[in-house]
Amino acid sequence: MDLFSYRKFLSKGEYTFLKIKLISVGKLKENYLMQGTAEYVKRLSRFTQFQLFEVADEKTSEKLSTAQMLKVKQKEGERILAKINDNDYVFALAIEGKLYRSPDLAQKINTLGIFGKSQITFVIGGSLGLSEKVFKRSDEKISFGKFTFPHQLMRLILIEQIYRSFMINYGHPYHK
Repeated sequence: MDLFSYRKFLSKGEYTFLKIKLISVGKLKENYLMQGTAEYVKRLSRFTQFQLFEVADEKTSEKLSTAQMLKVKQKEGERILAKINDNDYVFALAIEGKLYRSPDLAQKINTLGIFGKSQITFVIGGSLGLSEKVFKRSDEKISFGKFTFPHQLMRLILIEQIYRSFMINYGHPYHK
């Protein structure tokens, strides 16, 4: 299917077969992050079935041993894995993951949908990151660069990029 035909297909609202899920550790606390997230979730509803899952974070102290950090990531990881279906295509966010440009992520989402991966899951870990089990379950690690972002802010950034992907795939001028 060429790009013109695909955009015509999309304009009929037939892209809603794609389901996107975001699983993140912890609850949003700041009002501005809640408002921004709600806005992009609302915008995404035109294009896809979008679900947002928050799993509980483990309480941590400033000084944790390596074993304690591993245990925290394992507990959070179990909660994350419980939300992932067997047929989900999973992107785990990690600093060492693949760097995508916005058009490349849009193309990846497009390609997954066309070739039968209609359930895509993005995972954002807690302050200590993700467990090895979550990384092993993921199909791909992706990165937003070498910067460290608060995981609550990263949620908003990621949702905006997912929305941007749909705007690119629809040929909308939102992405410049």
